[in-house]
Amino acid sequence: MEKKGVKIAAQNRKAHHDYYVEEKYEAGIELAGTEVKSIRAGTLNLKDSYCSVKDGELFVHGMHISPYEKGNIFNKDPVRVRRLLMHKREIRKLHALVKQDGYTLVPLSVYFKDSRVKLEVGLCKGKKNYDKRDAAARRDTKREIDRAMKAR
Repeated sequence: MEKKGVKIAAQNRKAHHDYYVEEKYEAGIELAGTEVKSIRAGTLNLKDSYCSVKDGELFVHGMHISPYEKGNIFNKDPVRVRRLLMHKREIRKLHALVKQDGYTLVPLSVYFKDSRVKLEVGLCKGKKNYDKRDAAARRDTKREIDRAMKAR
């Protein structure tokens, strides 16, 4: 029996702080069995991860999946490069966009979709420091307004 629905395993909150997310794409991810069990346990980190295109294939670098505790000798390297699964034309399109100046591919979240592990990849443009400060100020103001409304 397959479970239906979407369950988020991890999110890269820093990505929204450091980048403007232009577009989002869904990609499958090539994993070993113990890695899937480890993700189910919630032991993965997307903090410093990024994606790259090489030889017409999409890869994610720096995604840390802790070794499965109940695993054995088949546990894989926690930060190994993992292949992402997307249609060839989508990968070509992304590669063309990333070659442009200032664009990068950043993993935004990992989630389960009908018992399959999926990775949400964002086509992002880097923010300058003053943009980050501006966004933080706007967020803080909104938070203050919400608190004031809730207090009434």
